[in-house]
Amino acid sequence: MALAFPYLHVSHAMPPARRGPEAGFTLVELLVVLAIIGLLTTVVVINVLPMQGRAQVQKAEADIALIEQGLEFWRIDTGRYPTAEEGLAVLTAPTATGAKLKSLPNDPWGKPYGYAVPGANNQPFVVFSLGADGAEGGEGENADLRSDRQ
Repeated sequence: MALAFPYLHVSHAMPPARRGPEAGFTLVELLVVLAIIGLLTTVVVINVLPMQGRAQVQKAEADIALIEQGLEFWRIDTGRYPTAEEGLAVLTAPTATGAKLKSLPNDPWGKPYGYAVPGANNQPFVVFSLGADGAEGGEGENADLRSDRQ
């Protein structure tokens, strides 16, 4: 029996294995690919790591604004701001009108936010984070973040 389309004949046999210099990648080719991957990784890391620090600072600023808002709600209910002894913990305590915050966040570096009364610049209080280094002062990521700065 002859095939109607002999040029469409499909063989199920495996093609012969390639032998010789074309059989795979050379060591030089592999090293070039690894060098390119290393350069690309370096460029990505250099550009992404500084963004993490900026994101942590922005999160701390947002947390401080949220805590300030909770303090304002607490003042509306009680007619005063919490004392330094009461601290920020009063914002999570249940009251007749409910807790002002579900939970008190830590700063992005894992330390609790500070609270002092009175604040600077004629402010009634200050909420602050000491930054990544956990010490007063500093620059960049290590700079103090404060609610009473002008």
